[in-house]
Amino acid sequence: MKPLGCVPSDHTPLGRRELWKIGGIGLLGMGISDIQRLQAETTGSHPKGKARSIVFIFQSGGPSQHETFDPKPEATENVRGEYGVTQTDIPGVLFCEHLPKLASRAKQFSVLRTMHHVTGRAFRNEHSSCHYLLHTGSTRLPEGDTNQSILRPRSGRFQWPSIASMITYCGESRALPAAVEIPRMKLMNYPGRGPGVLGASFASWGVDLAPVCNAPDAAGSCPNCFSHDDPNDPARAPGPEPGAWWDNTSCRNPNFHLPDVGKGPVLSVPHIQRRQSLLRHLDQLRHRIDDQLHANEKLVSYDAYHNQALRLMVSSLPGSKNPFDLSQESGRTRDLYGREEWGQGFLVARRLIEAGVRMVQINLRGWDTHQNAFRDLKGKLLPSLDHCLSGFLDDLQQRGLLEETLIVMCGEMGRTPRISPISPNGKNRSGEPFSPGRHHWGDVFPCLIAGGGTRSGQIIGQTDSEAGLPDDVAYTPSDLAATIFHAFGIRSDAQFQDAAGRPYFIYRGHPVSDLF
Repeated sequence: MKPLGCVPSDHTPLGRRELWKIGGIGLLGMGISDIQRLQAETTGSHPKGKARSIVFIFQSGGPSQHETFDPKPEATENVRGEYGVTQTDIPGVLFCEHLPKLASRAKQFSVLRTMHHVTGRAFRNEHSSCHYLLHTGSTRLPEGDTNQSILRPRSGRFQWPSIASMITYCGESRALPAAVEIPRMKLMNYPGRGPGVLGASFASWGVDLAPVCNAPDAAGSCPNCFSHDDPNDPARAPGPEPGAWWDNTSCRNPNFHLPDVGKGPVLSVPHIQRRQSLLRHLDQLRHRIDDQLHANEKLVSYDAYHNQALRLMVSSLPGSKNPFDLSQESGRTRDLYGREEWGQGFLVARRLIEAGVRMVQINLRGWDTHQNAFRDLKGKLLPSLDHCLSGFLDDLQQRGLLEETLIVMCGEMGRTPRISPISPNGKNRSGEPFSPGRHHWGDVFPCLIAGGGTRSGQIIGQTDSEAGLPDDVAYTPSDLAATIFHAFGIRSDAQFQDAAGRPYFIYRGHPVSDLF
């Protein structure tokens, strides 16, 4: 009997003897190299990937293709929108006018303009479903799930591992957290970020670093600190003043705190620097983990993360620098990235990959632009992204890190080709009439890819005249996941096991060949 939701094509066609060998290896003690060795006689060589780490920039909510990397200046007004275009440093290629810094650096990266979801229309245009599809590299939801049920735990669900969990699984060392997600997790409990059938030991470490966010809209983007529901009336603008619609004071603090590793209060820098005491504590934890390996997997995972997190903060960078402590960076570097939440997130990401973390995911909220789209994109989202990402790319290039660091940036979907209010006669939370924006659209969305040995300066895939559908080659989240695995040098025939010892192919799509 197959597991619920299991797809036969995901499984490796190994013979009985090979299956017996694989089944005899414990999940917690097995790396991808163990499985590869079992098939060494039947597989050819695979080129070694250049990527040593990946920074995945998740534009939560789904950015508009029109207002970023695929403008349509010749389209009608209700398609092209309010913005103009800017020429990139690639002849004939245009970006949105509010991305001038990225336009001048277009030769440092490539853009896939034709990412798309191929699942049913009921699923491809909803956040929860698209979160799962993107982050697991899937083209279908688990069998039996809907847009609503995928948000909740469900007995018997066969859930594919996240890309982050796959990267953790395929890593060479578990001394540090292999995958870290920043800077806010309490607002980012989305489907698809878990380890699925791999088990809790391969979950990523979600870290809260930013100040508390009081935005009344969960899609608000701090510390640009706004809500798409914000009124246009200046007297009601967010702030501490009487009559303000809401108080955004806490979000205006540009400084991150150090992470809480789960064993008491948030650690201060002096505590982190007491290395001998901490390392003695780590040794005690390691003995506890050894004793509990076959008892409670959740408890084992909890202590393992604590162990890894403390090691990361006390002994990872030269001179034992804590990668989360941005006070160790120069004022010039802080300004290069931007002294706000997104910029600080990029800077922490750079320090984490220098420390040896294999995957860092930066969550950039605020891209669900149903209303006040052109006000908020121009005034908040696009200038911030343009500055932070440009500084990040420049810094990686100058430090010689870009060639071995894969950068991937996209949202879970795109936006509708045509502009309209989400409700023609309705009002938003602040009591003002809904203003125009673009709505959910999973038929096409852009993805930026840089570094990690990929070819740069390319626009891959073309959309139709309204940027509503792919006009030539198109790519799924499975292809994006395969591209990431290929950049790391993970073999196309590689497999993993679930807790019962059943093997599955890691690849479910094909790498984007134009990138290699």
